[in-house]
Amino acid sequence: MIGTQTTVEISTVIIFVLSAILAAYLTLNYMQNRRRSSLFWSAGIWVFAISVLFETLFAFGQYNRLLIDSFLFLVALLVNLLALGSIELIKSYLLKLSYYVFSVASLSLLAYSLISTNVGNLMITYVVAGLTPVFVTITSSIVVFPAAVILVIIAVLSYRKTHSYKMLSIIAGVVVVSIAGTLYIAAFPALLYYSELIGIVLLWFGFFNFSASKSGSKTTRKIGAK
Repeated sequence: MIGTQTTVEISTVIIFVLSAILAAYLTLNYMQNRRRSSLFWSAGIWVFAISVLFETLFAFGQYNRLLIDSFLFLVALLVNLLALGSIELIKSYLLKLSYYVFSVASLSLLAYSLISTNVGNLMITYVVAGLTPVFVTITSSIVVFPAAVILVIIAVLSYRKTHSYKMLSIIAGVVVVSIAGTLYIAAFPALLYYSELIGIVLLWFGFFNFSASKSGSKTTRKIGAK
């Protein structure tokens, strides 16, 4: 159980507002440093915000095939984009290229599975909690799980280099937001909503320094560095 319909409606609206503000901040950050890692991270958080907006629509009773297909694609896409941002931090051109190719191929396969399969009604009361068709689950997993593994590995390596508490908060936020998508694919919808809220709060504490803007700027430069 994740609470009443009103609770879900309010929480998804709050998560959407927080994620949209953070996405706008990261976009401005990209416009300043022009790093591809910042580009992918900002795009990933924008996709996260849009997917939460879809959840808000579902909570208010708006549901159709286009919305649910788009939502399922966005859930996988956001994890992929965050992983692309993280993989930009490594130096190997071959690994980067290989993951770019894999991303295009796996996302295309996911899109095909959604177009060719009738997902049906996944709503249970006011949340997305139904099981997706096997083909969609498999293609979603092909996108999400490798991306989640990449995020965790690079997160650990990044923290070992910086030992920054704000970096740790950013890393934890990225991983939790990504795991939120993984949890839905793995059929744990209740945890999806909790993870989204926890993840966006961690990202806020990581990217925004409420006590010293200079320190926050330094952390942001570190996470965007190649």
